[in-house]
Amino acid sequence: MVADNDSGKSIMSKVRTSSGMFLKRDQDEIVASIEQTIATWTFLPADVERGGETIFPDSEGKETQEKDDTWSDTAKSGYAVKTKKGDALLIFSLHPDASTDPDSLRGSCPVIEGEKWSATKWIHVGSFEVPAKRSANGGCVDNSEHCPHWAAARECKKNPLYMVGSPEAGGFCRKSCKVCSS
Repeated sequence: MVADNDSGKSIMSKVRTSSGMFLKRDQDEIVASIEQTIATWTFLPADVERGGETIFPDSEGKETQEKDDTWSDTAKSGYAVKTKKGDALLIFSLHPDASTDPDSLRGSCPVIEGEKWSATKWIHVGSFEVPAKRSANGGCVDNSEHCPHWAAARECKKNPLYMVGSPEAGGFCRKSCKVCSS
């Protein structure tokens, strides 16, 4: 599910998915190395002291997860995961048969005390490295049937590198973004 640009309501996405899992802090050399690299690059303060949990409001586990006063009020309304410095949360948004898992809908609870910083690493089912199709008339093609919808949602301005392209890479929705030369 993603937020609809016009209504703000959750809608099913045909192009965006997500999946995840939990990793323990310093669970192995690879995870420890990633944590150290992120800390070196970001100069971030300690993670949140209270609040800022990741909540899964539709999860079946929301009824059985015990919570005390250390949880934010928002976290108490669903299954939630507390934020801890160095932890990683891997979220699977698809079932093994590639159908969408509605229980993967998630949000971030408000931070009550401290600051929350996070970094996201997306792992996609398919490659985004597919070269954009070109045509004889200056690349005036759309590479997806979704281009008109994305253009109507103002993605040409919000995501120009993908939609329109750059001198180094062709855009995927040039026709719908109306950037083709005559």
